[in-house]
Amino acid sequence: MINNTLKIGGHIAVISFDSEIEMFRGEFIGLNGGADFYADSVEELKKGGATSLEIFLDECKKDGIAPYKTYSGKAAVIKR
Repeated sequence: MINNTLKIGGHIAVISFDSEIEMFRGEFIGLNGGADFYADSVEELKKGGATSLEIFLDECKKDGIAPYKTYSGKAAVIKR
């Protein structure tokens, strides 16, 4: 699987190619939930990503949910 990024609406999406379904998959990073999208061309990725992002942000606003992940700045320590 090949990964790359694409900036859509000021947000970064990680783009990968799924060879099993022969489509590109985009997933926005830094959001507090899933806003992924699929397409078979770069142009369709841009359109689908913009639509997915708009729907996600509208739903967050409607539900009163912060759309972005918050980071405490503290590193997680894993004890073994």
